[in-house]
Amino acid sequence: MKEEDFMRLALSLAKKGLGTTSPNPMVGALVVKGQRVLGEGYHRKAGEPHAEVIALERAGDGSRGATLVVTLEPCCHTEKKTPPCVDAVIRSGVRKVVVAMFDPNPQVNGKGAEALRKAGIDVKVGLLSEEARRLNEVFVTFQEKKRPFFLMKSALSLDGKIATRNGESKWISNEESRAHTNRLRSVMDAVLVGINTVILDNPLLLPKVTKPKRYPVRVVLDSKLRIPLSCELVKTANKYRTIIFALSDQSSDKESRLNALGVEVVRVGGDGNRRVALTDVCLELHRRGIMSVMVEGGGEVNSAMLREGLIDKVMLFFGPLLIGGKNAASVVAGKGIDFLKNAYMVDVVSVKKLKDDICVVGYVHGHH
Repeated sequence: MKEEDFMRLALSLAKKGLGTTSPNPMVGALVVKGQRVLGEGYHRKAGEPHAEVIALERAGDGSRGATLVVTLEPCCHTEKKTPPCVDAVIRSGVRKVVVAMFDPNPQVNGKGAEALRKAGIDVKVGLLSEEARRLNEVFVTFQEKKRPFFLMKSALSLDGKIATRNGESKWISNEESRAHTNRLRSVMDAVLVGINTVILDNPLLLPKVTKPKRYPVRVVLDSKLRIPLSCELVKTANKYRTIIFALSDQSSDKESRLNALGVEVVRVGGDGNRRVALTDVCLELHRRGIMSVMVEGGGEVNSAMLREGLIDKVMLFFGPLLIGGKNAASVVAGKGIDFLKNAYMVDVVSVKKLKDDICVVGYVHGHH
């Protein structure tokens, strides 16, 4: 096995932390001597030991003179629950550290590698860095753009409709696609919808899976605070965290009633169209440490978020049907674009069949 093979192994170890490490990144590490792996570890959740520390402890004295292969630069800052990994790495006596990517957190970025070099350890950074960035795309976006990573998910007909003209949408996609969505919900920090979706569908927005890894925070964009007190989201807000974003000039006794029922109402500024400003929403979510958001809204929310350049990734489940109708809701509503050169380009990374449905996943480049 070559260094690259060991790094692939470390990346697949890191993946085991999916859905439980937030607000930390997923990290995997191996201690290698010759062709033997002497210790391995991955970060399970915030506050628990980091991958490097677990791998070094498992390798014990075998670490002396060995190589540490790790998917993210070891941390060197002390403003967290666990001691900096750099110290443990230096103490372990490893001779070389191979890192996939620098930590995008400005408190670390390059400083961890520098500290190791100062201690006389040979450090190599950048092996399989693309794969490592993709693995931690959520963490990277959160650190670099100071906002959550947004995944737009939708079930739609082959002609791009998300409901019939009278609003019926159950079910455009099949059970396998829905099971996929539920698994995804259980690894995201939050699920976001617009108020129209709440009024039309009365969703719970919880992962319908046995033993979910966690329950996402449920987020509603509701400028005028129209949310019905009798809806499922409000009725279950005491048990599952629910945040509603409304305009700051909409004070009402409804807010205190919602608060009493366990809903967190957050007041933000408006955009030019009397809707909540998405930049403010991003700031508030970032402040609360919400790193990944699945956007399950309707066409208006999708359109507004695309326009602001906020959608990072799309996951579209196409059901094998044609719905038609000028007035049937489309996956992206709004005014639309005038010229194709202004369209949002998507880098499609996978297309797969789930029985008769087709799931398309890709990354969005804005036209900015």
